[in-house]
Amino acid sequence: MTDSGVGAFDRDAAHNRGYLYTTNAKLSSELANRRLTSAALESADFKGKRILDVGCGDGTYTMDLLRDGRPASIYGFDPAREAIALAAQKGAGKPVTFAAHDAYSVPLPDDSFDIAHLRGVLHHLERPIDALREALRLAPVLIVLEPNGYNPILKCIEKLSRYHREHGEKSYAPAALDRWVEGLGAAVRARRFVGLVPFFCPDAVARGLKALEPALERTPLLRSAGCAVYVQVAQRGE
Repeated sequence: MTDSGVGAFDRDAAHNRGYLYTTNAKLSSELANRRLTSAALESADFKGKRILDVGCGDGTYTMDLLRDGRPASIYGFDPAREAIALAAQKGAGKPVTFAAHDAYSVPLPDDSFDIAHLRGVLHHLERPIDALREALRLAPVLIVLEPNGYNPILKCIEKLSRYHREHGEKSYAPAALDRWVEGLGAAVRARRFVGLVPFFCPDAVARGLKALEPALERTPLLRSAGCAVYVQVAQRGE
């Protein structure tokens, strides 16, 4: 396994019964995660659809999508086996399946899903373009949420934060993400910048940034440099 952060995420799952930003998480992580779930659900109609959740981790986001998006089913996978074991417990008795494998060769037929959801996973992969190619094989629509590589503060955090270094956190320029999917024959149908609250910041700071978040998301130019996450919706060419 060469993809970055897998060992660190497995240790988190084993010691914390989930990831540090999902289980017993600080207010900042709760606010950030809630915004990203809503951004994903705002990007497409999940109701009654078959969803592929690429890099589902401990299943927290998957279960949020299941509860709020009301899809017909979700298949989530991740190479972090400790995390998948926890995810399976959360999904017991629900229309969701969890499996442990990588993103490059998913053992399922073409067009098994209606939407592929990739949230904060590409920057952990050694071969992100191959993962996008496989996701497009499996579903005609991609929803990609990635750290915003245009944000200078985020770039500093990636270098200075021990957590970010240990977990292989980094960010790509949104233009690069667009080029990747377009190079695979897909079209970018929508793009936006969302979120302002960083994981693990003090509660008072998180509340203040959350109050500013809607205005920043509405402001051209500032949102591309100030928001934390880039959201891309792409559709496979026929």
